[in-house]
Amino acid sequence: MGGEERCVVELHSAGRGLVVDGPAALVGAWWPRVAPYLPGVAPGGVPVAARAEVRPVAVPGGAGMADARRWLGAYLHRLHLAHGTLCAHAVCAQPPGGGGAVVLLGGHGAGKTLVALALAGRGWRVLAGDVALLDCSGPGRAAVLGGTSAMVVRRRATARWFPELGLPLEGSVTVEVGNRPGLSVVAPGQPASVAAGLVVDIDGGRFAAETALEPVDRHTAANTWLRASGHLLDRMLETPGGQALREVEDHAGYLRRLAFVRTLAGLLPLYAAWGSPERIAAGAARLAAGHQPAQGEC
Repeated sequence: MGGEERCVVELHSAGRGLVVDGPAALVGAWWPRVAPYLPGVAPGGVPVAARAEVRPVAVPGGAGMADARRWLGAYLHRLHLAHGTLCAHAVCAQPPGGGGAVVLLGGHGAGKTLVALALAGRGWRVLAGDVALLDCSGPGRAAVLGGTSAMVVRRRATARWFPELGLPLEGSVTVEVGNRPGLSVVAPGQPASVAAGLVVDIDGGRFAAETALEPVDRHTAANTWLRASGHLLDRMLETPGGQALREVEDHAGYLRRLAFVRTLAGLLPLYAAWGSPERIAAGAARLAAGHQPAQGEC
């Protein structure tokens, strides 16, 4: 491995352990910038000495910080999948006082985190900042175990919708806001039941002002959950050879994930939501309260 200094440690994610053989920098200089992007890993939880009897997952030699994070994300996907939990590309929030959480879905830049900011302004607690751990193993229910703690937003869009945050327009395209008072991501102390899912689209078209929440049929919902649950695998490493992380999930694991995806599609109501972050947040609040959205309202 090119003579680089290595370490063998155990990471803890939502109570489950992953033994890793990786660069020594992983538990040193890299850790504060890696941990917030690993689902279920507490930012302050430094990896511990590994159990000798457990065979480690080896981060490829020569991997930089970004590739190490991607590699660990893929193996955490596999770890949680084996225990009935999906690592879904989603932001998740829970209403004040507890109750059913709402899972916000959508591609990069769709506005998931913007809606979460609007919900946080209503007193909601953000449970997962970009990848949510969704437990599908319980009978007749789905629950959130936690997720990633980083809360990254697109600078200009956030400055437009939330000028009170005081984000300057100049600088990197994205910026971390989860370290601000009232916006931190806090994992639930125990599994939080899920009320519904929303596929969000900020400014989603010329009819956005009239359109609120539109029910998604079961087949489309299954495809939506399938895409979201493959998020940590849909990338290549930058190291020589550029390994595709999809190889981490074997065929048996893929079939297991399909079964959980179908379970979610049949279990949870899923809606498409257009409009402003605050408008979508209002609809999410009604869903969490157990009310069906009225036609053309949010």
